[in-house]
Parts: sequence; C-alpha cells; structure tokens
Amino acid sequence: MTPLTEHQLLVFWLQLLVLVVVARGLGGVMRRVGQPAVVGELTAGLLLGPTVLGRIAPDFFDFLFPGEAVHGGLLLSVAWIGVALLLVVTGFETDLALLARLGRSSLTVSTGSLLVPLAMGFAIGGALPPVFHGPQATGLTFAAFIGVALSISALPVIAKILMDMNLMRRNIGQVIVAAGMANDVVGWVLLGTIAGVVTSGEVAVGGFVLTVAAMAVFIVVMLTVGQRAVDAALRRARQGTGGAESGFTVAMVAVFAAGAMTQALGVEAVLGAFVAGIVLGRSRYRSEEVTHTLEMITHSFFAPVFFATAGLFVDLGLLADPVTLGWAAAVVAVAAIAKLVGSYIGARAGGMSGTEGLAIGVGLNARGAIEIVIATVGLGLGVLNQRSYTVVVVLALATSIMAPPLLRIALRHVRTGGEEEARLEREAVMHSSVIARAARALLPTRGGANSVVAARLLEASLQADTAVTVLTVHGADEDDVPRRAENAAREAGAHLGGRKTDRHDVVSDDPAASICAEAQLGYGLVAIGMTEGYTGGHAISNVLQRVLSQCTVPIVLVKAGADLDAHARRLPFRRIMVPAIGTTVGQAAQELAYTIATRLDAQVDVVHVVTRPDRMPAPAPSVSTSSAPVSGMLREAESLAHKFGCEVSTMTRNGPSVGMELAIAADQTGADLLVLGAKVRSYSGQPFLGHGIEYLLEHTPQTVMVVVFPAQLAHGA
Repeated sequence: MTPLTEHQLLVFWLQLLVLVVVARGLGGVMRRVGQPAVVGELTAGLLLGPTVLGRIAPDFFDFLFPGEAVHGGLLLSVAWIGVALLLVVTGFETDLALLARLGRSSLTVSTGSLLVPLAMGFAIGGALPPVFHGPQATGLTFAAFIGVALSISALPVIAKILMDMNLMRRNIGQVIVAAGMANDVVGWVLLGTIAGVVTSGEVAVGGFVLTVAAMAVFIVVMLTVGQRAVDAALRRARQGTGGAESGFTVAMVAVFAAGAMTQALGVEAVLGAFVAGIVLGRSRYRSEEVTHTLEMITHSFFAPVFFATAGLFVDLGLLADPVTLGWAAAVVAVAAIAKLVGSYIGARAGGMSGTEGLAIGVGLNARGAIEIVIATVGLGLGVLNQRSYTVVVVLALATSIMAPPLLRIALRHVRTGGEEEARLEREAVMHSSVIARAARALLPTRGGANSVVAARLLEASLQADTAVTVLTVHGADEDDVPRRAENAAREAGAHLGGRKTDRHDVVSDDPAASICAEAQLGYGLVAIGMTEGYTGGHAISNVLQRVLSQCTVPIVLVKAGADLDAHARRLPFRRIMVPAIGTTVGQAAQELAYTIATRLDAQVDVVHVVTRPDRMPAPAPSVSTSSAPVSGMLREAESLAHKFGCEVSTMTRNGPSVGMELAIAADQTGADLLVLGAKVRSYSGQPFLGHGIEYLLEHTPQTVMVVVFPAQLAHGA
C-alpha cells in the first residue's frame, strides 16, 4: 500500500471543505425558497464541476479536482459512504407492516414503473443513431442498456426528496420507496446481465436468475437470522460500558457487512445498506441516540458530499452539439413520460387514484447519481461513448432537479384518506409522547393482585405492536423458585392480550439492580405493581425505592384498589380521573389516561385544583369557576384528548391540598382509576414523589396509576 503524499491529502481536505460549504449553503437557500435541499446540493456539483468552475477558472478547477485516479477514488469513497448511510436512514423510515398493508399497490406500481420505461427505453435506444454507440456496443446491447438506464430510479435521491418534504411516512411515500427499491434491484441485475453479455459475448440467463434468487434469499435471511443477530449484538452493546458508541459500532458493522454481501451478489452495496437500515430500525434494542447520530452525520455531511460529487463528473458544454442536444431532450422526455405512464397504470391497477399515480410517477422519475454511476459503467464497458454518456448524465440531472418542484405541485391534488390521516395524526402524537412512542415495555413481577392490575393497565396503555417482556427476579437460595416464577410470569402474561411477549427469568440477590439493568436494554417504559405489603404499611419497599432512584426510563407504578382480588376481576375501568397541572409529567399522565379510556370505552374527568389561600371560599373547599390560566390548561387537556379520540369533562376545585381534593372528587364522581404524573425527587437520600401522590397512594380506595419520570427526563417538567 502506497501512502498518500502531502499534496494529495491537502487536495482531498480542500475538496471536502469546498463541497460541504457550497452544498450545504445552496441546500439552505433551496429550503428557504420552499424546495428540498437536495436540489441545491445537486446544483453545487454543477457549479463546482467542469460546467461552470472548469470554464471560468480552469487552473483552480484543475488544482482542486485533478484528473488523477487517486483523487477521484478518495472523493468517491466518501460519496459512496454517504449514499450507503442515506439508504440506512431510509431503511429506518421504511415500515414493512405498512408496506404489507399496501402490498397490492406496491407490487403493481413497481411492475408498471419498471416495465413501461424498460420497453420505451429499449425503443428509443434502438432509434438513437450509431454515432451514440460505444466501441463495444451492438445494436441490441446498446438498446438494452438505454432501457435499463430509463427503468431505474435513484432511491437515495428519492429518499432525500421524501425526507425533505416530510413525505416518508405517507402511504404514497412508502409506495414510492418500495417501487424505487424494486426498480433498483431489478435494474442492477439487468445491468449486470448486460455487462456479462458485453464482456463474454453471450447471454447468461442462468446468471440473471441466480442473482435474483440470491438477492431474495439475502433479504429473507437478513430479516430473520440477521435480525436476531443484530438484536443480540445491540443488546450486548447496551449491557456493556461502551454506551452509544458500542451501538453505533454495531450499526456500522451491520451496514458494511450487508453492503459487502450484496456487492458480492452482483447488486449494488447501497441496497444491502438499505436492508440493513430496515433491520436496525426494527430492532427492539435500537438506541435513539445512535439513530439520531446516524441521521445527523448523514444529512449534515455525507449526503451533501454525495450529491455534490455527482455533478463534478458532468460537462454540460458537450450539449453545444445540436445533434447531442436534440437526442438528449428526446431521451429525457421519453424517460419522464415512461415513468409517469408506468406508475399511473400501476397505481390504478393497485386501487390508487389517478392523481396519486401521477405523483408517484413524478417521484420515481428522479434518477440522480445512481444514473451517473450507470453511465460511468456503460462508458467503461464501451457500450457508451462520450455523446451517449452526456445524454444519460443529463437525464439524471434533469429528472432529479425536476422531481421536487413537480412532486410538490402533484401532491397539492392528492388527498389523504380518513384512515391515513388518522394514522399520521396518531403517529405525530406518539412521536411527541414519551409514553405512547414506547416500542418495548418491561413488566417485573413476583405475582399478586397489584401485578395483575399493572399487567391489565399496561395492555390497555400500549400500542398494538409494542412488545412486553415479563421479568421475574429471585435469589438462588429461595425455596420453590421455578414454580413461583413460572406462575407469576404466566399470571401477568395472561392479561397482556395477544401482543408479543417475552419472558426473562433472572437469578439475583439484588432485584433492583437486575430490574434497572434490564430496563437499560432499549425499553421505553417499566410497569411495576406495588408490593402487596404496601396496603397495610404504606411503606414503599426498599427494592422499589432503589428502582425509582436508579432507573433511567419512565416507570408506571400501580396500586390496585382496596379490595384487590375483586378489583382485579372488575376491570375494565369505567371512569378515570386525571389532574391538569400544566407540566410535562402531567401531560404524560393525561396521554396515558386518554389511551386507556379509548381502549376501555371509559369516561374521563380532568380536574385542576387551586390551592392559593386568597382564592379559598368559605367555609369549605368546593368546585369553583376557572381563572384564565386554569381555563387554558383545561382547554389544552381537552384538545389533547381529542387527538386521542377521547371525550372528557373538566372541573376546577379549590382546596388546601391537591391530593385531598382529588380524593374527594374521585369519590363524588365515582371514579375507579386515578392516573397521576410525578417526577422523582430526593428527600433524605430517598426517592420522593410528592405529598399529593403519596397521600393518594395511601388513602384512596381507587386504583392509582402513577407515571414516574426519572430526573433526567423530567427536566423542566
């Protein structure tokens, strides 16, 4: 291996400096005028390439972007890492369950958007004069190559456009991604077949079939065996001391391994990175910090460098030749029409509207840097010459720059259906909610009525696809441990409905440490039933005190009603009370109450208690009218309830004690469940949830459910 010279390193660093500054700057300008940043990033490459900089400052251009292979190789390495990471981020946003629900639409759009451009591309490729043929091309291989060039879509560009326009979670965005992936997979396989024909002089049908089959096996293996391997590696990373750094390493190893495998199969490595992104996004042990870090470095550095680099290899000055210009315009027009027609036919066949079909066609029209790579491959094979290479590059740039504004126009006429609109609103609420967005929940249990009620309330609180792990912890020398642990886990698991559940049994003399250690492994929520002895002694156990002090994820603490067994059987609850206190933890409690009420068809009362002495009526506390700030809090509570599809009644009470007033209100309204929010505070070295919370836990006959935020999440609550 020959080390790089000082001059080569200097040029490389200057290249990165100029590309990042110009691409990010123009991307910001495009965002300010209402266009996706990718348009500015692609334009940066044109301005810095031979088209502009190479003509107005040729000496500086030759210094900054010399034609030596080592300089091009260094820059392209960074660009390819960028496109791989961009597709990893796209994989994070790809919802396989949603794609399954949209299966018919995805299949028909993928088929139409591939076959129609392939056929029309083959036709115009056959019509192009021989002056466009490369030295190794025959009429058949040249026409087939142009057909492949027109059929492919640039998934990285499409993904960036959809992200910039906040369309990735829309049904139409998911269909575009699915069709783009299918177009790319088949397109790369066809390109490999054409390359084999050119180099060997014969058609290798067997190789084509083998590559398609191998890619199908790769996807299946990645989503099954690979998923389990990634889950295990991310779990170990969370258990270790490396923190987010270890998780980031696991993610990058998965990306590079998947990319290497698809490259070995004869399909682009970036498609392997896309599948790796799906696997990482589906992992139960994915860290939000790792996800955020990957997204940040991708969008702020690698993706802009990739898109800007695409324009460096283009010289639009070659279009001064009228013949080249005319045929380039014809190819761009045919390519655009073919994608529109194919997507429209596929969308209509899949039950989508005509406007959705046109919008999908516009989105899939972006060819981007992937097309430029294809053009480079064709030039290297001798299928293309400089004229036809320029035509394909113009196609890539024109369709990518046209796609964002045209897609924005097309989407003005696309209406979201009721089901999709409800899903998007629900996802928006979940994204902003610490509780609702939990992908996994932990339920520690040693059995008993409190744990049963905790399990039932947890089942009513979580989203349908949220997985639950039932954790039992026992000492090595405890008697009859296996049977009691099995009974406790079975009893709790029986009340979790049909959701996905795991059981984890731990032998440890330190239950609190075991619960906190397990909670660090990617759980969004921990639900714990109070110990059975709490009812008589009103003392939180030492184990629970340590869990409250040390756990770094939200805890749902449940104390069942006075008659434990009868109360456990009496579920579901019919009337729920939740306070309005205008804080983050208070909103979390409201979200939890509204979710349970929606699931159980229960009534919700939202109560605000005013404790100012100057507003105390005589002779006793009572229901009162609200001041302006209180009315605002209650209106916010009602608005939040509507987002959850829940109707509420509101009231304001005056009194010296919040806890006492809530207890009185609960008795008067007949509430059977109180949902409260608290943050952990320290008092004399012990966790303290507040006098009002402790009063309600100790004195109310109703079931009490407390959302407890750890100190680091409750900042500013």
